[in-house]
Amino acid sequence: MNTAPESLQSVFDGAFAGISQVREAFTPKLTPREVGIITNVSTGIARVSGLPSVGFEELVKFPGDVFGIAFNVDEDEIGVVLLGEYADLHAGNEVERTGRVMDVAVGDGLLGRVIDPLGRPLDGKGPVDSSERLPIERPAAPIMDRAPVTVPLQTGLIVADALIPIGRGQRELILGDRQTGKTAIAIDTILNQRDKNVLCVYCAIGRRASAVAKVAANLRKKGGMDYTVVVVAEGNDAPGLSYIAPYAATSIAEHFMETGRDVLIVYDDLTQHAQAYRELSLLLRRPPGREAFPGDIFYIHSRMLERATHLSKERGGGSLTALPIIETEAQNISAYIPTNLISITDGQIYLSPSLFELGVLPAVDVGKSVSRVGGKAQRAAYRAVAGDLKLAYAQFEELETFARFGARLDDDTRKSIEHGRRIRACLKQSELTPVSVPAQIAVLLALTANLFDPVPLDRMTDANRAVQEAAAKISPEISARFETADKLSDEDRKAIIKIACQALAPFQPKPEAKPEAEQKTGKKSESAAKEGNKSEPKPDKSTPESETKPEQRTPPESKAEPKFERKPDAPTKPGSETEPETKVASKEKP
Repeated sequence: MNTAPESLQSVFDGAFAGISQVREAFTPKLTPREVGIITNVSTGIARVSGLPSVGFEELVKFPGDVFGIAFNVDEDEIGVVLLGEYADLHAGNEVERTGRVMDVAVGDGLLGRVIDPLGRPLDGKGPVDSSERLPIERPAAPIMDRAPVTVPLQTGLIVADALIPIGRGQRELILGDRQTGKTAIAIDTILNQRDKNVLCVYCAIGRRASAVAKVAANLRKKGGMDYTVVVVAEGNDAPGLSYIAPYAATSIAEHFMETGRDVLIVYDDLTQHAQAYRELSLLLRRPPGREAFPGDIFYIHSRMLERATHLSKERGGGSLTALPIIETEAQNISAYIPTNLISITDGQIYLSPSLFELGVLPAVDVGKSVSRVGGKAQRAAYRAVAGDLKLAYAQFEELETFARFGARLDDDTRKSIEHGRRIRACLKQSELTPVSVPAQIAVLLALTANLFDPVPLDRMTDANRAVQEAAAKISPEISARFETADKLSDEDRKAIIKIACQALAPFQPKPEAKPEAEQKTGKKSESAAKEGNKSEPKPDKSTPESETKPEQRTPPESKAEPKFERKPDAPTKPGSETEPETKVASKEKP
């Protein structure tokens, strides 16, 4: 009975002795924590004092889990770009340093998701599955780590793949006035990457929520969301989110590129990005320049697009292809921001509002569009069939403009214009319907062989569709050569042209119908002439032969174009043409 209390006492004594040893060994550490105070809150920015050791572009935390980026680091205060809802922030609130720069979640868990630039989900599918983060601002790959752009990125658009080829690792600008189909070209390109081992990142900057929802719905409907990440900064969000959105999207794409994959990124659009940066810079009292943009407006786009490249095999061989979109005003491509992007990128696709109004979709102006990589990023099969197509189309546009003045055209010019109209009809394409490589080659070969020329213009759409559907009959051996660097042989061309001829046979007018009608009319005219000769009285022997010959030798061509009939050089004698008839008639009366 007495041993139990003693043993319990010993347990307690041992426990308290251990606690006292831990307490004596513990030394409290004081961790310094910098806390600043908000002095002023404006539209999208805040001025903070009391953070002397903060670094440039360091992430700072505000009350309510609102973050910001230290943008202006002055001697007395810092200017912070806010990255979220700032309605509840007031002067006097505390601000903490985080000791890190702005970063974003990356990885395969983002595929099929819609997120904001901070990595927060917007599609209601729960938190994003990611275990790795990358800074949004990263240096571009060095020159020695890059490889030439040689592999094409098929857009599924005949006008782009044939005339303005884009390579994997290239930066191709898409510009045009508003509502001309710029986003449609980018979405068609994303949809065409299905089953081509290319991942896509679509970055919406300052766009309406309804427009972004429509894009996401189209991608889900066509199966494009399986390999796409959508990064969204809506128009009613803070300007800071619109500013960091393309950088965050580029870091997400770079992670895939560094693992050896091919990636396509679309910036829609950088006009809103430049305007958001101008707004932030003016609010932070940075000196304005041309069109009130700050002096480093060129640099914010160049350092971002410089990250799009094709890595060498030692770095994994991945590629990042960029399709930035720019909106022009009144077709002014020489404005400040468009010229900046034109000089940064490797080519541009210009969309003309006049072509859009005429129903030529996609409304690509071939004369103002160019790819500075060009044929090096194009398959040999395309180069063979589309080599002279751009020149012929450009000549057609010039001749069409000239023909509008009512000029008299010769037969060759008429044929060039008719052929150019067939080219334009074949380059038309509906939205969300990318065309496969064999179908494009079949259409282009049929164009170069002038197989579409006899087809009426009102039936060109059906004829073009028939050739594309008939391309499925091309043998697998020939289709396999489309994807390689091998050129098409003469046998391959003949086989494809034969298939195209069979598809176009129902659309061509029958050549036998017109000659038969002409033969019938010719027989009728001959019989009428014979009857007329029988009824007419024979001229009298006294009438000279010179009086009857002019009537028999009058050519029928003079009736078709009486205006250009030349008068005979020698003056006609009286009674040579009209008098024989009167004389004959006077002899008949008695």
